[in-house]
Amino acid sequence: MGRKSIETFVGLFVLLGLLGLVFLALKAANLGSFSSGDSYPLTARFDNIGGLKVRAPVKSAGVTVGRVAAITLDSKRYQGLVRLEIHRDVQFPTDSSARILTSGLLGDQYLGIEPGAEEKSFQPGDEIKQTQSAVVLESLISQFLFSKAADAGATAAPAAPAPAASGGKR
Repeated sequence: MGRKSIETFVGLFVLLGLLGLVFLALKAANLGSFSSGDSYPLTARFDNIGGLKVRAPVKSAGVTVGRVAAITLDSKRYQGLVRLEIHRDVQFPTDSSARILTSGLLGDQYLGIEPGAEEKSFQPGDEIKQTQSAVVLESLISQFLFSKAADAGATAAPAAPAPAASGGKR
């Protein structure tokens, strides 16, 4: 092999390595889906969206069925308004519910859709009425601590006086 062919192979190898790094960076940033597949929009309102981000996956039964397209604040209701893009081939009943869930203990948040039993399906632009906001870890910890403090305060009632010793002999 000549020097030119070795340099060409090394150049191709470096180029493939760079393409692999770009692919991994896009996957890590949740931008790895290059398909603009056919989808339809749905909206959902939440009191607290926690750490949900745009482009977060929308899952049902653990399978990704769409993405979060936008997150805004409804200035009239003061709720988080989440716009979803759902794959066209997935149709959810109108009584389905949406919850903001976390992957693992401290993982990324995603939106989970629990299908209902209604025969009629959502149409593009419909709103998911049944929603459950994100569980904020700090709130859970503070509730736990306050309930433990309240329990400790309630059980620390003054002890009953000891019975008086009898002074007589038996």
